[in-house]
Amino acid sequence: QVQLVESGGGLVQAGGSLRLSCAASGRTSSRYAMGWFRQPPGKEREFVASISSNAYTTYYVDAVKGRFTISRDNVKNTVYLQMNSLKPEDTAVYYCAGRRSVLASTRRDEHDYWGQGTQVTVSS
Repeated sequence: QVQLVESGGGLVQAGGSLRLSCAASGRTSSRYAMGWFRQPPGKEREFVASISSNAYTTYYVDAVKGRFTISRDNVKNTVYLQMNSLKPEDTAVYYCAGRRSVLASTRRDEHDYWGQGTQVTVSS
């Protein structure tokens, strides 16, 4: 079993920053690519960012490029999402996801493990 637990969400004003963390436990592997997805109110879950197992490759949805940074610490079994210059449209439940592959993916259906989500709310 693999368990993913997100933390770091909260309420922040527009223009502010948050750093989300995703701690993995159980039968984890540093060879797993990881990703972040989000689900705004009333919308479907969407891709945000992903990172390969060795952190060589990263992907971002266009809406967050230049503002968000995904990173990982394989010794700590933790993945991060640094979110800067936050906008109200970033408001969503953010989910950490793991994939049994070394290659990063942007697809929901190519991820095997999911956290419970953490709420990020950005006020005007």
